[in-house]
Amino acid sequence: MANPSLRPAPRPEATGWSTLHRHHIGVDVGGTLIKYAAVDMADGELTTPVLRRPTPVPATPEAVAEQLALLVEELSEGPGAPHPESSVGVTLPAIIRRGVAHSAANIDDAWIGLDARRFLAERLGRTVQVLNDADAAGLAEVRYGAGRGNAGTVLIITLGTGIGSALFVDGKLVPNLELGHLELGGVDAEVRASALAREREGLDWPDYADRLQQYFAHLEFLFSPDLIVVGGGISVRHEEFLPRLRLDTRVVPAELRNEAGIIGAARHAYLAVPPPVA
Repeated sequence: MANPSLRPAPRPEATGWSTLHRHHIGVDVGGTLIKYAAVDMADGELTTPVLRRPTPVPATPEAVAEQLALLVEELSEGPGAPHPESSVGVTLPAIIRRGVAHSAANIDDAWIGLDARRFLAERLGRTVQVLNDADAAGLAEVRYGAGRGNAGTVLIITLGTGIGSALFVDGKLVPNLELGHLELGGVDAEVRASALAREREGLDWPDYADRLQQYFAHLEFLFSPDLIVVGGGISVRHEEFLPRLRLDTRVVPAELRNEAGIIGAARHAYLAVPPPVA
């Protein structure tokens, strides 16, 4: 059951905090699209429409930074624009440790070893925070979506081209879990249980649910979560497969879906900004 005592303590955004601290830009860099918007941290609502740009090919740091500079300028000139000094949160399909990328999936290998946070801050002339894309989706779901107010261990799993994962313990993120690479049937789980695997192999929903049952049962054994939130584009069809799972853990569909990465990126930027002195 949701435990209101575990909700984050209110910060000044709920009582008239300026847009400098309350509104942040969230950017979700994917293999094919860059999605972005400004987000109000009081409630996780978007203050601009979700906009999209093609991810450059190749997606080198320089090429992505050029697109980010353009999109920040675009957001700053439109309705619902964030404060000119608002920080920017950026997701990357990569392991991120203290702002440095340690892997690169569907983006150029030139990101590996790069201090992406510093690099993008220099290019944009703003404060930038960078995090793994699945961690961003998790931040959004735990604060504003299906995981909000839940005690204990919450596991967010996104089913898409691969399998993304984010783990939270009493609201605190354990970053950079790569649970899509756990072995299932002798191969990476995402090879057998991702949404792409279902399409590639032509699995019907009962057969796909059997794959997920194996995977989620293994996760349940390893982490003993109190809640599993299932996201990714396939989650819109959750009634086709979630009711077929036989787990002790409560499993629910994600609520924020395609906006989760944007909202989570903005929240990551927000959390890095110290509250103003009253």
